[in-house]
Amino acid sequence: MATRSRIGIQLSDDSILSVYHHWDGYPEWLGRILKTHYNSREKATELIDGGDMSCAWTKDRWTGVEIDKYVIENVEVDEYGPQYYAQRGEDCPPCLDDNIYDYLAEGEEYAYIFTRNDEWICYDRHQWGDAYPTVVEIPSGALAA
Repeated sequence: MATRSRIGIQLSDDSILSVYHHWDGYPEWLGRILKTHYNSREKATELIDGGDMSCAWTKDRWTGVEIDKYVIENVEVDEYGPQYYAQRGEDCPPCLDDNIYDYLAEGEEYAYIFTRNDEWICYDRHQWGDAYPTVVEIPSGALAA
């Protein structure tokens, strides 16, 4: 089961450029990964520029080789990094929302923003209905990997 999330970067005009992230989007994992490994505007931008992804921090990569109908070969590499859908031939570029309200309306369970203050914040989107998403704490400390 996936914990779906969005990863975004706030631009100078308050618009947000973002991508979809499929696995383990909760703050105790993805939040810590973002704060540890994508902790600068340059690194956050590079992550988002790759487009939608399965995972932001893994050794798994799709090769683009179809091994069966609808099955793309997956290999393990030496270094951790993102596993983008583009690696399996999909065209899933970042999307641009005009403001935070439009960004938070995307519908994933968690939404992350690298702010103009160069810090990550996380919104819990589990509220269904008219409740506005709430900011939740991203735990400190790197994960083992």
